[in-house]
Amino acid sequence: MKVRQSMADLLAMLKKDPNIVHWHTIPGREAASVSFPEKLDWRLRRALVERGIESLYVHQAEAFQTVLEGKNLVLVTPTASGKTLCYNLPVLQTVLSDPSSRALYLFPTKALAQDQKNEMEELINEIGVPLKSYTYDGDTAGDIRQKIRRAGQIVMTNPDMLHSSILPHHTKWVSLFENLKYIVIDELHTYRGVFGSHVANVIRRLERICSYYGSHPQFICTSATIANPRAHAEALTGRKMFLIDRNGAPSVRKHFLFYNPPVVNKQLNVREDEMLAVKNLAARFLKNGIQTIVFARSRLKVELLVSHLQEINSGREERAKICAYRGGYLPLERRRIEKGLRNGEIMGVVSTNALELGVDIGQLQVCIMTGYPGNMASVWQQAGRAGRRKEDAVIIMVASSNPLDQYMAGNPDYFFSRKPEEVRINPDNLMILIDHVKCSAYELPFKKGDTFGGQQADELCEFLSDEDVLHYQAGKWYWMNDAFPANEISLRSAVQDSFAIVDITDRGHVKVIGEMDRFGAMTMLYEDAIYIHQGRQYHVDELDLKERKAYIRRVNVNYYTDSDLAVQLDVLETDDHGLLPLAHSEKGYGDVSVRALPTVFKKIRFETLENIGWGRIHLPELEMHTNAAWISFSTDWLDRFGKDVFQGALVGLSHLLRHAAPLYVMCDQADLSVVPKIKAPHNELPTVFVYDKYPGGIGLSKKLYEAMPELLERAKEMAEGCGCESGCPSCIGFVNEGKAAKQALLHLLRER
Repeated sequence: MKVRQSMADLLAMLKKDPNIVHWHTIPGREAASVSFPEKLDWRLRRALVERGIESLYVHQAEAFQTVLEGKNLVLVTPTASGKTLCYNLPVLQTVLSDPSSRALYLFPTKALAQDQKNEMEELINEIGVPLKSYTYDGDTAGDIRQKIRRAGQIVMTNPDMLHSSILPHHTKWVSLFENLKYIVIDELHTYRGVFGSHVANVIRRLERICSYYGSHPQFICTSATIANPRAHAEALTGRKMFLIDRNGAPSVRKHFLFYNPPVVNKQLNVREDEMLAVKNLAARFLKNGIQTIVFARSRLKVELLVSHLQEINSGREERAKICAYRGGYLPLERRRIEKGLRNGEIMGVVSTNALELGVDIGQLQVCIMTGYPGNMASVWQQAGRAGRRKEDAVIIMVASSNPLDQYMAGNPDYFFSRKPEEVRINPDNLMILIDHVKCSAYELPFKKGDTFGGQQADELCEFLSDEDVLHYQAGKWYWMNDAFPANEISLRSAVQDSFAIVDITDRGHVKVIGEMDRFGAMTMLYEDAIYIHQGRQYHVDELDLKERKAYIRRVNVNYYTDSDLAVQLDVLETDDHGLLPLAHSEKGYGDVSVRALPTVFKKIRFETLENIGWGRIHLPELEMHTNAAWISFSTDWLDRFGKDVFQGALVGLSHLLRHAAPLYVMCDQADLSVVPKIKAPHNELPTVFVYDKYPGGIGLSKKLYEAMPELLERAKEMAEGCGCESGCPSCIGFVNEGKAAKQALLHLLRER
């Protein structure tokens, strides 16, 4: 019988591994606790004691006191710090003292709402008072829905259900809206970009309805660590917030390791596939009975890793101890996995970021991340999944070949000293705002002089009246269309001129699997494109512009496609400009018009990023107005290096900026586009534009304009830190055989 290795043995082995490029130990911390507040209801006190809780962490006690004082609260503490009690205690205290009181909880996912419902039910059972707490989502049965509307004291839902099901039918929810005392918004940091901008408007609609029914609820918001929690909470809710960011929860000692796979192709500077390294590292812990979670960036990678890890255990029972967890699983299956992780029946789980949020999954010891998750909030959310026992925890981040991963692996001091990113939303984006004014007018007519989100609504109502959507009569604007507006408006898209993505793989079960705005559809869903949805590859058979549908079918190929756009970018208005610390350079910010004509597409091999083929795209030009930041350089650089070389340098800079941008704003790379121009129309200078990839903009490029000197410094460090001479996927994104483009770029970024 093989003897299992202990965690100490495994750590000793890892210390000898040459691919471990950095080892950072975070010391443990004792709890900072205080006695129960005097005002805490005796039944709540008794229930906590029965759970083995004899005191509260300092942030829990402060949150309880702050809420009972009537203040709107935003609380920022790490994963596993007991945030749930921060809102459950004051809410239950109020409902116990006044059973007519109501609370509305908003969670970003159904899984999280279900998990919190179970937590609440356990607490209510221990209190011994029949309080009524329910989840209200798409899975809620019809007969239960009526009961919730009539008698639900604590209603847990998600923003999509609030938008499309609760607010439009507020007359069925009179007891909730008349008595609403608290609105709890959990995982505040997830409400960013277009989604966050929509949710801010949903909350504006919610507040209009509350005001109509005579209630003025308090907000309790909780978040992972972000740079601007108070400002973000205030932008989302429109209320002044009290911030608590002191954490009193204990933590164990954690070892945070960076693993950089070895280079397997020196000429192209391509490293061993990070998936292989992740599989081997996870297998090492699982074979020794150490409970482990692995995070992967796509559903496809999750399933591949699980199948590999199950192969190391031949018996059926052993294989069952390793599971995948991702969107698309049925609720019962997800609950089974969560329960198995809590009670120890499941030893390993491979997940997308679905388990990054606060679902209770017990006490894992090891967390392995497949690449940098994209922002520091996600890093610490994922890392927080390990280390809830008393033993040391291990977190390993395995780097891929992309520039951001390689930069983090090469600059661990920067990584651990980094402040979290800012979350940006733009609730006043005109397209989003008009959509929600429509929804709000359907719910309640606008009186002349009414405000929406602090702004006069008259002008927007007059515009919608001219469009024959609203009707003005006796000092009020009424909804006059037969359509139900919220049903037509997705919270995930900035424009509603969206294309349905139709999976026709199984002709007997054709189904819509997603949607995309027109700009995205014409640059990603052209015929013969390879479209990747949740990690799966699909071939685009047809893009029907008239019906706004893309027909796709499952394929398994070793490449992806990338469209070449003939982009005409015109600056409509410059709102701000200034000099940069680089020689002969300046920055600007303003409104731009982007006209893009998809011309050809490239087929790019996954492992090496080689161009292995191409095809033509036959689509009309499309136009979008948005916001952009830009960097312009003197024409002296053209004279110095020549047009072709300097164009290559601008392309390399664009690649680096695209990867570096998420360091400064919490966004995905798909939220931004970077376009180099050897001669920009507005100033005839070599210029790189970074623009928000959503009509009207969502505030990302504004923040990047402000952070431009730091952004360029990061780009320089990424280029300098890469060991290649001629360019590669880990720096400028392509191999420049004459070395000139990379060297020109380094000169450009170094010269002051």
